[in-house]
Amino acid sequence: MKRMILIALMLVSLGTFAQTSKDKQAILNVLENQRLNWNKGDIDAFMKGYIKSDSLLFVGKSGPTYGWQKTLDNYKKNYPGGKTGMGFLTFGIKKVDFLNKDVAFVLGSWHLKREKDEPQGYFTLLFKKLNGEWKIFVDHSS
Repeated sequence: MKRMILIALMLVSLGTFAQTSKDKQAILNVLENQRLNWNKGDIDAFMKGYIKSDSLLFVGKSGPTYGWQKTLDNYKKNYPGGKTGMGFLTFGIKKVDFLNKDVAFVLGSWHLKREKDEPQGYFTLLFKKLNGEWKIFVDHSS
């Protein structure tokens, strides 16, 4: 009996690991798509990584911003000029931790290479899996 329980527990944990690995890759794909779209100068496509909701929370140097539209408006205001004004973005992902099966925490760094400067910093993100898709619902970037 103990052996059957042990085998069942091993199978469950292997299934959880496979799901976590698949979900981690899906989250990394969201971030890679954001990076690629940023580097094309396409803020609208970049924003597809965020939950399109008034509950989106973005925290930056100016404080908290609530809502997808307001976040989009701030990006467009702060990074005008398409590709030339936005620069070349790179990420360094430090960790992806799952808080439960539908919520993940991501810690990373960002670096933006532009003609006149190279700002950089760190970010923490909370992702939520909604309708089978991972979306950012909290972004704290500094």
